[in-house]
Amino acid sequence: MRSAYQTRRIVTLAATVLVLFSVFARTAAAADENGRGRTRLEQILQKQREGGQLSEEERAFLERARERRRKPSIRQPRETTGLVPLTEMADGNYKGQSGGLYGNGKNEPPSSHRVASEKALAKIQPVDAEGQPSKTGRIGLISVGMSNTTQEFSAFKKMAEADPKKSSHVLIVDCAQGGMSADIWAHPEKATERERRSPWRVMEERMEEAGLSGAQVQVAWVKQALPGPQRLGPFPRHARAMQGDLVVVLQELKKRFPNLRVAYLSSRIYAGYATTGLNPEPYAYESAFTVRWLIEEQIQGKGELNYAAGRGDVKSPLLLWGPYLWADGLNARKSDGLVWKQEDLSERDGTHPSESGRRKVAEMLLNFFKTDPSAGTWFLKEDS
Repeated sequence: MRSAYQTRRIVTLAATVLVLFSVFARTAAAADENGRGRTRLEQILQKQREGGQLSEEERAFLERARERRRKPSIRQPRETTGLVPLTEMADGNYKGQSGGLYGNGKNEPPSSHRVASEKALAKIQPVDAEGQPSKTGRIGLISVGMSNTTQEFSAFKKMAEADPKKSSHVLIVDCAQGGMSADIWAHPEKATERERRSPWRVMEERMEEAGLSGAQVQVAWVKQALPGPQRLGPFPRHARAMQGDLVVVLQELKKRFPNLRVAYLSSRIYAGYATTGLNPEPYAYESAFTVRWLIEEQIQGKGELNYAAGRGDVKSPLLLWGPYLWADGLNARKSDGLVWKQEDLSERDGTHPSESGRRKVAEMLLNFFKTDPSAGTWFLKEDS
């Protein structure tokens, strides 16, 4: 006969087996359901791509899938991360990458690229709608990017237009757009899949409304990101993925705007307060390496980023760093004391800038265009 103790052991083990079986069954069912859901979503998206008319049920399924992607994941905000701004990493490295905007602890471009930038900048001048030099012409400055970019650049535009030192020839047009991340600019068909218009078409409309022709666009500020970069894998994979998208974007900009001389690139602001997986740390910090790799490969003579007519087909504007916007939260940056407080970020997601955050970026942009040797030559009035 079994003892009472043995009986209890058998009952407990049986109960455990039943619980484990139940969990396994639910997990398997959920996995199967998720698999069928993904297949269904792919079928609907393929139908949409081929121009098919979606049924009411299909449209509802698509909207539910999008809502699930938008649903935030809760994260704990952090006032600092312990990461070192790229501009202050003279020694050491981050995951095998050296510091400095231009690598090896350097925050200035090598002499060859500096000379090349001076030549490109010397070509910037007021031109008419056909691109011919004109005393009453325009120097078009546009932005290219996603939601953060348009929020920050629109604040800069207001600030710059009120500045008496800005050249009256400089016409600023905000072409960055909410939800238009690097992958969508590179592959605008993705916008159609989401029932959005191509960001390039919206850009054209904004330029037309402002009275700026394609031939007059000579300078661009490019600041981009990818949503949910963690899905692309650990560093450097997600950063390399965005690099590939930005190569396509830069080439398209040069095709559309043959007089585009310089593209100033910036990486993201601090994202330690992020409460969602949209673009938290360390992905915001790591986006700076995407910018640096693009510039490094152009300096090294990579054909897909060629800016010099004497070296073959021109496929890209000359690339330079714009203002570096990242600081480690409340840990003040040594060079200028920059900090990012929680109030500088949106209460909704801790990722987009609040009014004070937009103002900070706008001030950094304006200061850059007024004081940087590569920008002041065209941005300021001649007597400034």
